[in-house]
Amino acid sequence: MDGMKLSFPPESPPLSVIVALSLSASPVVIDSSAAATTVPSFVFSDGRKLSGTTVLLRYVGRSANKLLDFYGHDAFDSSQIDEFVDYASVFSSGSEFENACGRVDKYLESHTFLVGDSLTIADVAIWSALAGTGQRWESLRKSKKYQSLVRWFNSILDEYSELLNKVLATYVKKGSGKPVAAPKAKDSQQASKADANDKSKPEVDLPEAEIGKVRLRFAPEPSGYLHIGHAKAALLNKYFAERYQGEVIVRFDDTNPAKESNEFVDNLVKDIGTLGIKYEKVTYTSDYFPELMQMAEKLMREGKAYVDDTPREQMQKERMDGIDSKCRNHSVDENLKLWQEMIAGSERGLQCCVRGKFNMQDLNKAMRDPVYYRCNPMSHHRIGDKYKIYPTYDFACPFVDSLEGITHALRSSEYHDRNAQYFKVLEDMGMRQVQLYEFSRLNLVFTLLSKRKLLWFVQTGLVDGWDDPRFPTVQGIVRRGLKIEALIQFILEQGASKNLNLMEWDKLWSINKRIIDPVCPRHTAVIAEHRVLFTLTDGPDEPFVRMIPKHKKFEGAGEKATTFTKSIWIEEADASAISVGEEVTLMDWGNAIVKEITKGEDGHVTALSGALNLQGSVKTTKLKLTWLPNTNELVNLTLTEFDYLITKKKLEDDDEVADFVNPNTKKETLALGDSNMRNLKCGDVIQLERKGYFRCDVPFVKSSKPIVLFSIPDGRAAK
Repeated sequence: MDGMKLSFPPESPPLSVIVALSLSASPVVIDSSAAATTVPSFVFSDGRKLSGTTVLLRYVGRSANKLLDFYGHDAFDSSQIDEFVDYASVFSSGSEFENACGRVDKYLESHTFLVGDSLTIADVAIWSALAGTGQRWESLRKSKKYQSLVRWFNSILDEYSELLNKVLATYVKKGSGKPVAAPKAKDSQQASKADANDKSKPEVDLPEAEIGKVRLRFAPEPSGYLHIGHAKAALLNKYFAERYQGEVIVRFDDTNPAKESNEFVDNLVKDIGTLGIKYEKVTYTSDYFPELMQMAEKLMREGKAYVDDTPREQMQKERMDGIDSKCRNHSVDENLKLWQEMIAGSERGLQCCVRGKFNMQDLNKAMRDPVYYRCNPMSHHRIGDKYKIYPTYDFACPFVDSLEGITHALRSSEYHDRNAQYFKVLEDMGMRQVQLYEFSRLNLVFTLLSKRKLLWFVQTGLVDGWDDPRFPTVQGIVRRGLKIEALIQFILEQGASKNLNLMEWDKLWSINKRIIDPVCPRHTAVIAEHRVLFTLTDGPDEPFVRMIPKHKKFEGAGEKATTFTKSIWIEEADASAISVGEEVTLMDWGNAIVKEITKGEDGHVTALSGALNLQGSVKTTKLKLTWLPNTNELVNLTLTEFDYLITKKKLEDDDEVADFVNPNTKKETLALGDSNMRNLKCGDVIQLERKGYFRCDVPFVKSSKPIVLFSIPDGRAAK
């Protein structure tokens, strides 16, 4: 490894790689400068480069000379190590953390090390993942909850205490567990001096933020369920609050009674909890309606706002053309008189709105006298018919942000042109300014994030509801089989980028696969239609049962009972691919030789006959077949696949949704499944051998009612 340099971004050092390098005493120069790289990389003296934390960790494992079997004793060990290295990412803060602790704890009940009889990079990966979570893991270490995991963690720390404590002190921020970069070697003295003068230097560039003094808010409108776009905003608020040891307020922006309901409020709270967001309190913009009305009246008295009765279409045209409204120079008394008509919800009041008096000739059209208040006689979901007027988002949001002590308001970049308006509103109100921080809106191909358009699908009955697995709502994608931890990783990998782009779903589902594949149980299913009976002439005369692992590489998945019978079911597609005399492998049993193939008049294979050849090598067979025993214990399944709801990658604002509806978005296939699936619970994720990953939506109730399984995309291109 001579002449090698490790580069990484200063805010996210690859802890497992640094630990492995330290333990193996590998010579390397560390460069944590901000411009070094966007991902952890090894740069070699000859210019070659490797990138990615797991890639680097495996390289250290292979090349370390001072630690015997650091990457395993043989190919099997190395494959097991790879499983744990990939699984380590699950320990990132999120809803899966304790599940992951439980799985590894159970495994360690009968193991000293994760793989083999000595320390490997598998131990390094999991150990570093735990240590990197800081206080969360430290709290569990002090409890008696995961005794085997704690025993293993402590034994490694004791064995290599000097090296590991040095790495943790340098690269893990005490208390938070968030990785921090060490000073650059050349500037270590200057960095130490700077740190002494500025101990609360932030790790992320929130403008004018101070550790312990950041207050953020997540402010959804209760007019729909939380979708993946909102999730980005929510998770970024959570991320910055944790980074700066601040707090998050959840505020419902309930200023439009025509669209809002308590159903949406309740489900938004539920979804925020699903995302693992800890908030200080829940507030409502409607809590501040009296203060907002007082502020509107104050601005009218000061000549900074006026009441306008210009018809809406004419008002819009005047705004576009930069023409002053005829009402702009109303006297204070005239404005206040019309204001009272608005408050009363009278016929005259319904013709009016309140506007801020900015500059109708401003090149930024958002600054051309924005609307502050409108009449709306509809009943409000929280406060009933108390008010006939409601503030607009542009008026209420800056007011409540300032009043609630928000230091930084995160907004998607689509609001960029309205930032100047936000600051001007607060200036006219005479209130404390709030920092705005922009991030790009999350746009995904073939996906609607407009709540109005999503509501259209619900109201027309094209979906089953807001939690339909074809919907981009949090409840919908979780029902489809997405782990929240995958969503968190996906969002945080993008960070607070301001770049607008249209993203594919594949990356999100690939992250999800990395989380579920190492742990989900394996089961077997055979498509019911045209299934073929394969009779083994020397098969067992009496059925027998053998217990086999549900996951060959993860003991924590448990075992399943597999029944072996003289005749078995295989799929027609497999049967059609077999030739007479061919040797095939029956998975989890052994080889068999097909002696006879029977076909119907239509040419379809209807039956097979053959004999077992359990001494045969699985390496020599072309076909590895899934199969089910011919017994009455099998369960009925409905395998459900989904497609996108629309046929256009990105709908424009003026596109009619109805013109782009995909007519075929759901496909159901009847199948038979192994009897162990009777124990599945709603929400369980499994892999059907050779079919992919599935989430149980409807568990077993009775034999006549099939178990419903939803297909989970794995990030690969569709077949």
